[in-house]
Amino acid sequence: MGARVGVAGASGYAGGELLRLLAGHPSLDVAAVTAGASAGKTVAELHPQLAGARAIGELTIQPHEPAAFSDCDLIFLALPAGESAAVADTVGGNVKLVDLGPDFRLTDPAAWQRHYTGTHAGRWVTGLPELPGARAAIQAANRVAAPGCYATAAILALVPLIRAGLAEPADVVVVAASGTSGAGRSPRADLLASEVMGSVAAYAVGGAHRHTPEIEQALAEAAAPGVDADVDYQPVPVVTVSFTPVLAPMPRGILATCTARLTAPAVTSGELREAVAEAYQGEPFVTVLPVGSWPATAAVSGSNGVHLQAAADERAGRAVAVAAIDNLGKGAAGQAIQDANLMLGLPETAGLTAIGVAP
Repeated sequence: MGARVGVAGASGYAGGELLRLLAGHPSLDVAAVTAGASAGKTVAELHPQLAGARAIGELTIQPHEPAAFSDCDLIFLALPAGESAAVADTVGGNVKLVDLGPDFRLTDPAAWQRHYTGTHAGRWVTGLPELPGARAAIQAANRVAAPGCYATAAILALVPLIRAGLAEPADVVVVAASGTSGAGRSPRADLLASEVMGSVAAYAVGGAHRHTPEIEQALAEAAAPGVDADVDYQPVPVVTVSFTPVLAPMPRGILATCTARLTAPAVTSGELREAVAEAYQGEPFVTVLPVGSWPATAAVSGSNGVHLQAAADERAGRAVAVAAIDNLGKGAAGQAIQDANLMLGLPETAGLTAIGVAP
């Protein structure tokens, strides 16, 4: 019998993906699932793909109440913005928490207020194990905040270049396309198949997207590794990110094209690729592609994998780094389980794969 885990927010796409991955996990047992309006239904009613996983598919979804998780060792919070903090307040410190939402991602209260309503709840350990020093911090933590899907892709693409002193953090541009599941499961007119199919559309243009401060925070910490993320807000190097998200006609996946001004005209594509390869050497879920091969979302679909490539645009004087992830995998549920494995002392790769499902 493995560790007992709960999923708060089991009705959404991230919650469903968590349950799909947990159904095949060798050391985690789902003890409780909760949701709001969907309470009383079975998991399989909401997520038909889980009907064959009877131990999970037949579970009845309970309301969000502390008693639902009384027998859990770890709880995944797959809740909308502003709801995780309230649930976390009801959970004892001996129960580990992994938050897939934004409530505990940001250090700066002002950055929180620009993009969210309600009170800033503080920052937990960032659940991106591939960042320098992050794995040990996650292993020692009882509270971990997984970064957002767009932020995960952009951070993994850019941090090695900035830490190596090859790209300027003050001039970063990110354009990232995401599948429609990234917008959540609630019905919206602009997400109808008739609106999305055959169309690609930008949204939240002009720095309005809530993942922008996450990217800037991570790049600032990469540029100033002496800054302590566990203490109150401190001055950090100037980081400016212009982020434009794009909705693509596909259910899942993110392709992030990230550029930053080179620190010197002589920086080559080989140096950029070497910095990325060195940063992620031995990482089980990160693949730096061969020269001339560029990431594609289909290659990582259904997985916790990350495909990366980098090159120098010598004429423009910019570094170009491209990342592909599954927004529901490495961008949400897969990463949360990767964090949970570390927190519970399990093999980091347990229940996860870097191999995509294609076609």
